[in-house]
Amino acid sequence: MSQFINNKENIVTEAVDGLISTSGGALARLDGYPHIKVVVRNDWDKSKVALISGGGSGHEPAHAGLVGEGMLTAAVCGEVFASPSVDAVLSAILAVTGSEGCLLIIKNYTGDRLNFGLAAARAIEMGFKVNMVIVDDDIALPDLAKPRGIAGTVLVHKIAGALANDGGSLDEVTKVAENIIAGTKTIGMSLDTCTVPGSPKDQRIEDGKVELGLGIHGEPGFEKLDYIDAKQSIAAMVNKLEPLMSNESHVVLLNNLGGVSILEMSILANELVNSSIGKKLKLIIGPASLMTAIDMRGFSISVCPLTAQQEALLKSPCALSVWPDCKEITPIAIVDLPDGLTPVRHNPSKHDETATLITQCCEIMIAAEADLNALDAKSGDGDTGSTVAGAGRSIIAALEGLPLADHPKLFSAIGQELSQVMGGSSGVLLAIFFTAVGDASSNGASVIDAFKSGLNRMQAIGGANLGDRTMVDALSPALDALDNGLEAAAIAAREGANHTSTILVAKAGRSTYVNEEQLKGNIDPGAEAVARLFEGLSENR
Repeated sequence: MSQFINNKENIVTEAVDGLISTSGGALARLDGYPHIKVVVRNDWDKSKVALISGGGSGHEPAHAGLVGEGMLTAAVCGEVFASPSVDAVLSAILAVTGSEGCLLIIKNYTGDRLNFGLAAARAIEMGFKVNMVIVDDDIALPDLAKPRGIAGTVLVHKIAGALANDGGSLDEVTKVAENIIAGTKTIGMSLDTCTVPGSPKDQRIEDGKVELGLGIHGEPGFEKLDYIDAKQSIAAMVNKLEPLMSNESHVVLLNNLGGVSILEMSILANELVNSSIGKKLKLIIGPASLMTAIDMRGFSISVCPLTAQQEALLKSPCALSVWPDCKEITPIAIVDLPDGLTPVRHNPSKHDETATLITQCCEIMIAAEADLNALDAKSGDGDTGSTVAGAGRSIIAALEGLPLADHPKLFSAIGQELSQVMGGSSGVLLAIFFTAVGDASSNGASVIDAFKSGLNRMQAIGGANLGDRTMVDALSPALDALDNGLEAAAIAAREGANHTSTILVAKAGRSTYVNEEQLKGNIDPGAEAVARLFEGLSENR
């Protein structure tokens, strides 16, 4: 079992009860469990047009999480990815519809069309005023006669919900919903499929691939692409959206399909606003999880041109905590650094031999990135390789601006560069190390003695000693052996690094939080980085 559930048969009812019990009294449910699972506003007085949506569960917070003032009046919950019954839909209509009538908002799936449509017909026969709109925003298959309804449905909920809350008539609310549906275009992309409770996971998306145009129930997309990066992913989606967009200002919904980290979504947002459609995007909703596909490692982009009325409705206040608000897309604001923290400018000087050596050191660290990350994942947070490789790339990029011919100033300059570009405690410690090396070198110390002064300063401030399971366990013996040449230093560094795999109690660094079983047999990644550096330099001499 890879999900936090109890019995798969009770997933939806337990989730609904969890939602209601944590809503602060804002929500309630109709009696009729387990066949009728309807979430309603607990403050509803039937004085305005009611909005009802729903469908299969698994898209949370849609649809039940979007019930509240300014959006839905009720949500009808089916089982995971399955349409609710006719009786469940009819019970919702009868429970919340007053003299002003109600609007059903559904996605373009056969089960939803049939069950909501029949329930609406029965309610009309009983004398209720009921309209229904069908969202079909998916552009993945442009020649499909009946496109699917996906994340763009949320835009309909918000705009129609705001107008209904303002006292709009059923015809007015229906018309604005239809206009938004006509203008909304959505496409999705994912690195992986979702995990449906109780079913084997579909493994059709291989590592290194991304699927374009897949549905919110995990249905296959129309194309698999080689995954390159976030920029190329956005470009592939924009290429499908752009031909369908007018020159008007648009709102864009950047929707997390459930399994993408907030960090990644922010990167995707940056790429989106800087893409070829960026100038047409005035407002953005998200990035946020609004119409998910359980835990799918993907996202979708929905765009829609807006009239002044629709924009006002989209921006109107909404009481729901899951609603991320609609914001203007603005240029990045930059505030000057405080005095004393602006990047230090060095007087650059050339020295080919030094430049070659520094580049070699950096390339050794860059080449070790994946191995060091994998090693760090066993005893830390898995980023040692990325940290040192990133520092290496930054040093190479800054090389022409460094005082390469003046070694004391060069060491200090490297320390300053690392303090600015290298994150985590390792960045600070190495900045301290090189700054101290520069100080000692300025006072006439030999290179080896200057390095030892740097190590002493780093230990004094960082608090790590030999045997504490840190980079010191490789660096200290390497510097002691350096008088005998690089090969001797490399051997000493390797022996020191290997010894850390036998140290089961770390006394410094992130490994202090890790138990003995995880440390046993695993070399400290900082010590491994030092050993790799000396070995690489020795092999190339």
